[in-house]
Amino acid sequence: MEDLNAILAPGMLVRHPTQAEWGVGQVQSNVGARVTVNFPDAGKVVIDGTRIALVPVFDTGP
Repeated sequence: MEDLNAILAPGMLVRHPTQAEWGVGQVQSNVGARVTVNFPDAGKVVIDGTRIALVPVFDTGP
């Protein structure tokens, strides 16, 4: 799963695949297999990219 997270860069928007209630988060950093994301309803969360493949969000329109 690390390969899927490799494209994530700071500023990109993502969703956690099993925690939809966290909302759309913004990637803060992506170092190795550790992706730090700031979610509006969960705060700053460090994701283990070897276990979780975050879902990029490209459209946050109405």
